Amino acid sequence: MSQIPTKPQILQWIEDNPALTSKRDIAKAFGIKGADRIDLKRILRELEAEGHLTKRKKTYDDPNRLPPVAVLKVTGPDADGDLYLAPHDWRGDGAEPRILHIPAKDDPALAAGDRVLMRLTQVKDEDHSHEGRLIRRLSTGPRKIVGVFRASSEGGRILPVDKGASTEWIVPAGATDGARDGELVEAEQAGPKSRMGLQQAKIVTRLGDPGAAKAVSLIAIHQHGIRDEFPPEAIQEAENALPPTLAGREDLRHLPLITIDPSDARDHDDACFAEADADPANAGGHILWVAIADVAAYVTPGSALDAEARERGNSTYFPDRVVPMLPDALSGDLCSLHEGVDRACIAVRMVIDADGLKINQRFVRGLMNSPAALHYEEVQAAIDGAPTDRTAPYLETVLKPLYAAYEALKSARDRRQPLDLDLPERKILLSEEGEVTSVAFRDRMDAHRLIEEFMVLANVAAAEELERRRTPLLFRVHEQPEDDRIESLRETAKASGFSLPKGQVLRTAMLNDLLHAAAGTELSELISISTLRAMSQAYYGPANMGHFGLALRSYAHFTSPIRRYADLIVHRALITAHEWGDDGLTPSDIERLEATAKHISEAERRSMVAERDTNDRYLAAFLSEKIGADFTGRISGVQSFGVFVRLDETGADGLIPVRSLGDEYFRYDRDDQVLTGTDTGTQIGLGQRVTVRLAEAMPVTGGLILELLEIDGEPRKAKRQRGARPGPKGGKKRKFRKAPSRR
Repeated sequence: MSQIPTKPQILQWIEDNPALTSKRDIAKAFGIKGADRIDLKRILRELEAEGHLTKRKKTYDDPNRLPPVAVLKVTGPDADGDLYLAPHDWRGDGAEPRILHIPAKDDPALAAGDRVLMRLTQVKDEDHSHEGRLIRRLSTGPRKIVGVFRASSEGGRILPVDKGASTEWIVPAGATDGARDGELVEAEQAGPKSRMGLQQAKIVTRLGDPGAAKAVSLIAIHQHGIRDEFPPEAIQEAENALPPTLAGREDLRHLPLITIDPSDARDHDDACFAEADADPANAGGHILWVAIADVAAYVTPGSALDAEARERGNSTYFPDRVVPMLPDALSGDLCSLHEGVDRACIAVRMVIDADGLKINQRFVRGLMNSPAALHYEEVQAAIDGAPTDRTAPYLETVLKPLYAAYEALKSARDRRQPLDLDLPERKILLSEEGEVTSVAFRDRMDAHRLIEEFMVLANVAAAEELERRRTPLLFRVHEQPEDDRIESLRETAKASGFSLPKGQVLRTAMLNDLLHAAAGTELSELISISTLRAMSQAYYGPANMGHFGLALRSYAHFTSPIRRYADLIVHRALITAHEWGDDGLTPSDIERLEATAKHISEAERRSMVAERDTNDRYLAAFLSEKIGADFTGRISGVQSFGVFVRLDETGADGLIPVRSLGDEYFRYDRDDQVLTGTDTGTQIGLGQRVTVRLAEAMPVTGGLILELLEIDGEPRKAKRQRGARPGPKGGKKRKFRKAPSRR
């Protein structure tokens, strides 16, 4: 008969061997066999009832100790940006352990609420008891939903506002948070599915009337998890910030560094000045200054401002509001290069030759005072011969030298041949009440291109400077398109009567030749959209993989630290490289560059989707008063369930459901992006011109439903109503032009 261990002996074994805690492991350790296992099982149950052990599946754990591998929940970053976690199911007597995440190079970006499996190491530290290394992410935080609440006697239901979501959610009576019928709410997944098979949810935020104009961007903010409230500590830090002094800075106040922005801009983070180079060795050359707000002086590593800025990643722009990366005390004041006030800046002085090539550069940490805050339209008007009282004083001394430098850079750009995708930008204008008054496309002027070209050159200078000084940084990376995407573009071009060379190293110049060949034809938009779809998505990363679209070897974002965290990292890198102060890159910044790059790349994509969804909702609201009206457009997408059309007048995208195309069955070709009617052979594909009628407009979801009237100028017969007699068979088949292939 084997010796049955005492309770203290069992507890000591579990403490000493946290990986060997199953009943089988304990029995083997103490040599317990046969019927004696019954006594061991009884003792383990007693220890569990007494609270000394918890049973997890077939393993017994000391509830006051964490096992070497555990399921954890992410609680969020601290002020330093370090990510902390807690046990997913803590039952110990003491305080809940705090675990510091030690990220590996390929770890995904984690967010508060995520459930993860981690390997743990116990440590002795002031603010955490363990360090965790990710094994895998089990799930993201509780799924959230934004929708319209419909009350019932048993609670209610939520109708999602997502265009693609048709499944309702059940809200039990005790989880409504007092929401009223028809109210817009934010909810999160809670509990098991109901007996009807619908997921249960609990309402966490009431957002008010979904029909209110101001609710449009609010939907996107909550739907996509855009942080729109600053922690009190971050606001306090921003409000405690002081105006800059000259200490430790180069005095640039003698330079007429002007800002040129949209007329409705609230912040100004870049200023520029140019003059002819007096050096005889650089005849026809230019001196170009680009000054950027010194945000790093106010948003320092380890601060609450820094943690919040990193979490947001960037500012998000909606037609009715901006969700800024930094509080207004900084973004709208001390970090904005306002006219006539001293402002801290990091500036670069660049020398370019007559052909627009950058010869050298010098970065300084300075103090500037902008004499004028101008907008694009008035600057362009001044150059075109119509100066105003605001622009006339700067026409000869500032504006004309800026345009002269731009002409030189433009010649260099033409030789470099960056991708020339000049797609129209949509502008939604709102009334003071938030109602859409008009939808138009922004005019592109040389004033816009001038600033863009200056910013590109300054970004290149920052990347090259930090590479030369061997200082870590975040690059803006745009990798070469994948081969299969280029092959699809090549077939689209061929089917459209154009060509894209094969068997050569892909260069942007080759794509530009295609775009220019299509320019001015009916297929111009199709080729532009197809080229855009073929491109890879740009991202941030600590490794320099080049920027394919701009045809640049080294590129980093330096010019917008008010609204992009990546630029703030580059500013800190410049401070470190030049030894300008102790507010540069910290060892922690450098250690987590990879994680920061992933996080802010994801944040950027999230903002882009939120901005696009908001524009769709505003457009749907604008068009809701035009139900039954006819519009022209072009097919921009084909799926098995229908055809997407981009309307000419507004740029809005609407869906023609496949069920409304006709009585015949349409076969979907995924590779060619074509729907083919099985009876008539009618083919409907990308790029075809159509006339449609607006059938439905849903502002809450942003969806538009269209009816097809004409395709390539040919009338499209309406779908026969149920019960109608079919016409005689054998009639002439109408076959529309085959859409270009996208294989």
